[in-house]
Amino acid sequence: MKKALITGAGGFIGRNLAARLSRVENLTVFRYDLDNNDNDLREWLSQADVVFHLAGVNRPERPDDYDKGNAGFTDDLCRLLRELGRTPKIVMSSSVQAELDNPYGLSKRRAEDILRAFSKDTGAAVSIFRLKNVFGKWGRPNYNSVTATFCHNIAHDLPISISDPAREIELVYIDDVTARLAEELDDSHGLEAGLEPDGIAATRVTLGELAGRIQAFREMNESLMIPDFSERFNQQLYATYLSYVEPMKLEYGLTPRTDARGSLAEFVKSSHFGQVFLSRTNPGITRGNHYHDSKTEKFLVLSGEGLIQMRHIESDQVVAYRVRGEDYRVIDIPPGYTHSITNVGVDEMVTLFWASEVFDPDCPDTYYQAVAPVQEYVGEME
Repeated sequence: MKKALITGAGGFIGRNLAARLSRVENLTVFRYDLDNNDNDLREWLSQADVVFHLAGVNRPERPDDYDKGNAGFTDDLCRLLRELGRTPKIVMSSSVQAELDNPYGLSKRRAEDILRAFSKDTGAAVSIFRLKNVFGKWGRPNYNSVTATFCHNIAHDLPISISDPAREIELVYIDDVTARLAEELDDSHGLEAGLEPDGIAATRVTLGELAGRIQAFREMNESLMIPDFSERFNQQLYATYLSYVEPMKLEYGLTPRTDARGSLAEFVKSSHFGQVFLSRTNPGITRGNHYHDSKTEKFLVLSGEGLIQMRHIESDQVVAYRVRGEDYRVIDIPPGYTHSITNVGVDEMVTLFWASEVFDPDCPDTYYQAVAPVQEYVGEME
């Protein structure tokens, strides 16, 4: 059974790493943070095979606390290990600011030097990760990163301040960071101290663009517009934003359009994949009787019984499909086919629709033409 110690386990990176390591089989994880004492630290250092040294400060009340919280605690850690005669692998989260001569950067660089010296004296494997701006769930607003602050404030309808919208920053995602840190469990070697780690992709974005993307997430409940999630950064940023929304505000309503036929409501829309909407149709009612030049659709009856009919606009032959909600059958609607769907059951019919483009009232690509009356029906499926 391997054992790992996380210092700063209650912090942003620490909490996320602890969650990831909790899923590793045959691994015991000790979590050290401000509510623990020196005895806890000594006891866990006496057992740990790997120490994830994440504890530190980046926004203290006094500049002197940088050195105490970063270099000072690292020195204490190494002193205790020397007293215990132990040389576990140490994986430290540093910062790219260690290259700078500000109080925070200097304290991080001194902490790195302390670990290098410990490694040289004892032979312990040491890996130092100079991380860029890390973002993701559980970051503290007004402390960990500008992304956390933007997400929190926009989710809570609070103002944000941007001194220079054109300023570019590099961001790395918390799950990429913890995945790379977790790899160190099975690697007995250390990383060249001070080198930026491979396997952690960074995204460059301006502050103005970052705020704009997050604001668009806030407006999704009304616009229903989904961003391009083929861009992984959008997936990561939306997941981050949603983690700051209050749990009781995760629900929102759609706007149904109701008439004698039943009701219909749009669900999600995107310029990249079209739109999804749902309808409730009363018994005996028919929807559709129109065709499209370019737009394509998919019909999926979720409950009830329906008859989907389509006819090439240059033909008299109708293709008909009898569908039921319990069958999970999808019907594709090609362009140039007038089509309809009729509730032929005794109960309300619920249907999920996908269209390949978002409906544009100025260019609807929808032309009414009855599917029936016709001369012949073909392809009816029960």
